Amino acid sequence: MQKSSTSPKSSPLHHRNKHNHGYDFKTLIQKLPEFAPFVKANQYGNLSIDFADPIAVKMLNKALLIQYYHLSYWDIPDQFLCPPIPGRADYIHYLADLLASDNANHIPTGHQVHVLDIGTGANVIYPIIGCAEYGWSFVASDINPTAINVASLIVKANPILNGSVACRLQKDRSAMFKQIIKPNEFYLLTLCNPPFHASAQAALAATQRKLKNLGKLTDPKQKTILNFGGQHAELYCQGGEAAFITKMIQESVHYKKQCLWFTSLVSKKESLPIIKKHLKQVGAIDSKIVPMAQGQKVSRFVAWTFYPPTERQQLVKKFQK
Repeated sequence: MQKSSTSPKSSPLHHRNKHNHGYDFKTLIQKLPEFAPFVKANQYGNLSIDFADPIAVKMLNKALLIQYYHLSYWDIPDQFLCPPIPGRADYIHYLADLLASDNANHIPTGHQVHVLDIGTGANVIYPIIGCAEYGWSFVASDINPTAINVASLIVKANPILNGSVACRLQKDRSAMFKQIIKPNEFYLLTLCNPPFHASAQAALAATQRKLKNLGKLTDPKQKTILNFGGQHAELYCQGGEAAFITKMIQESVHYKKQCLWFTSLVSKKESLPIIKKHLKQVGAIDSKIVPMAQGQKVSRFVAWTFYPPTERQQLVKKFQK
């Protein structure tokens, strides 16, 4: 007998996260009928999808974005990263809490809250969630011209994003903030999901482990693809996430008066000592490591600022509704 269409929850997400109670597949099919062929009863009798099927995952994302984030159109090329939305939403909600910590626990909402997304990808997922949940405005940057073109199409096709998200191509592949942050701009937040593998081989090994856990990899020599897709720059860089984030920390010094909080996801706890060392070296006035639980995975983000508490409180108050 087929049981409830809501999938079980492994670990608690942020209390404001709309996905805290799993996926209601019946409702998602109503919102996106073409999602129906991908939904089947699993071995426990619950409705689910094959999470090793990249097309099924993409269709799930599309249905979730229509149901919960007011989109009418969303599509990305198959080779681009298709992220699990609940975890991405968690980052946005915890960033809102970070701003609230400087504002008597009141979250600043509205278009005047400017956020910079470093490496937005074709999916432009963080701006979508931030616009829908808090009405924030975003600059979404990426080094990949195709990613920016696809993200721009998504923005133009959805009224909730139009006028709230600006997509900018980072032409200098060695830079993160340079040429993206304009001289007269000020951001309350930056965010980033950095490439955390150090090489293509490490990314492939992680993919094979994931597929093996899903019961989809029987021959280690068979051709594999990431079940969530991903381009080179989305998945790995020389030195991995620790090198990427420390480079971001170094560059943030030059924009320390144009942003209240710089932040980045940190996938590996082993990266934290070197990150903390560099934050101390650049003279960050305050920094935080914020833990997040995302399904079976425990993640976190690092946040740092060059503003003292009193000035932070004045800035957030200035930009709140």
